[in-house]
Amino acid sequence: MVIIQNPSEIKNYINKPLTPSEWYHVTQEKINKFADATSDHQWIHVDEERAKKEMPDGKTIAHGYYMVSLLPKLAAQNAEIKNTSRTLNYGSDKVRFINMVKVGSYVRLNRTIVSCEEMKNGGFRVVNKCELEIKDESKPAFVAETISLHFPK
Repeated sequence: MVIIQNPSEIKNYINKPLTPSEWYHVTQEKINKFADATSDHQWIHVDEERAKKEMPDGKTIAHGYYMVSLLPKLAAQNAEIKNTSRTLNYGSDKVRFINMVKVGSYVRLNRTIVSCEEMKNGGFRVVNKCELEIKDESKPAFVAETISLHFPK
């Protein structure tokens, strides 16, 4: 994992890939829990028997937004920014779902800092390029541009 000693040093990491996250196993149990949490029980996610007959490779697939919801967990494995009082999500741009994540897959986050702008309030607005890689697949699950705010202590 990349260790950044304080928010003012984030700019030193622009366009340098951060350490990939660990592999995360996508199981049916986790998909079902996400479906319960969001009330999105579309059969392609939760009906294993129907998926065997009607889905490519005969498997259910994870929700796209479930995969996006992994960003905080996996991004924390890419880099740690020390000496911050708080970090806030500011938003996402250009989220594109490129490939289905089939049950049983392993995914990991590859992230690059695209820009870092100091704000008038002393914080730093950071734009990240995020790509969720699927093990043994040529196309990622998604690509996204995320924005976060980091405030020094």
